[in-house]
Amino acid sequence: MINHGPHAALMSDITGFMKSRVILTGAELDIFTRLDGSPETLSGLVKKTGSNRRSLTRLVDALGALGFLEKKDGVYSLTEKGALMSSSRAGSLLPMVLHMNRLWETWGDLSPLVRKGTRGKRKHSDRMDPAALAAFIGAMDVIGRGLSEEIINSYDPGPCKKLLDVGGASGTYTIAFLRKFPKLHATIFDLDPVIPMARAKIEVEGLAGRVDLAAGDFYKDDLPGGHDLVLLSAIIHQNDPVENIDLYRKAFNALVPGGKILIRDHVMEEDRTTPVSGTLFAINMLVNTRGGNTYTFKEIKKELRIAGFKDVRLVRTGDRMDGLVEAVRP
Repeated sequence: MINHGPHAALMSDITGFMKSRVILTGAELDIFTRLDGSPETLSGLVKKTGSNRRSLTRLVDALGALGFLEKKDGVYSLTEKGALMSSSRAGSLLPMVLHMNRLWETWGDLSPLVRKGTRGKRKHSDRMDPAALAAFIGAMDVIGRGLSEEIINSYDPGPCKKLLDVGGASGTYTIAFLRKFPKLHATIFDLDPVIPMARAKIEVEGLAGRVDLAAGDFYKDDLPGGHDLVLLSAIIHQNDPVENIDLYRKAFNALVPGGKILIRDHVMEEDRTTPVSGTLFAINMLVNTRGGNTYTFKEIKKELRIAGFKDVRLVRTGDRMDGLVEAVRP
């Protein structure tokens, strides 16, 4: 394998899938949880995982080389890096890694999908079992806390007093808003199985008195009304343009006159090659949804205007799904 000269960086990109597959398999076999606080010999790991000794040897040695495990005198233990993916740790990233493992299969369909022009297998995100859903939303909260605070600190909602967080999950962005703006009240709208998770998180944060919870499906149901700020955070990329216009209209109806809609998502440059993370996420939507995509500001602006909004402006750009677009209901 080329490891020097002008081709090294290119080969690093090309072979990146090898590292990913090793990490994903380690997560799938729950290696990191099994070793958390309990170092094991290879024989012990074979018994715990029910794996083939010859194959497992290569896997755990590779995880050691990548810095997730430490191997000393034939005993494997967890490193600080590996501990981030132990389900025994609060804020574990393991559920998110297992979600990436599920995406492995759909990304493998990319070549035939591009050749034939077919659509992704699922209309929208997977319907997970309750335990998997709770773990996934918990991992999203861990990942999103820092970014949500950064985004809220960069945005001034003006005199808005009542926020509607559509698809708000456990309330990561609602919490950031309420911490920053003490006079703000919020409603979290999400699917029925998610509402108990949001309730538990909001109670832990001591914000139950400032948050209402509403169960529903924004593809089927109207949104709760009477708000002066509607947040669509990481929502529009899973929709096609027609679905987004329909959602914008529902947001329009949920707002009082003069209220604002705020969209957080990838906002692509007009040539659609920047940000790079947005181009890759567009592929993710291609293989995993029926019509999802990442959108340019011009595209978002056009659809918001069709839904009745005015004064559409690009508030923030970024490469971490941290673009912000704001518009006003007349």
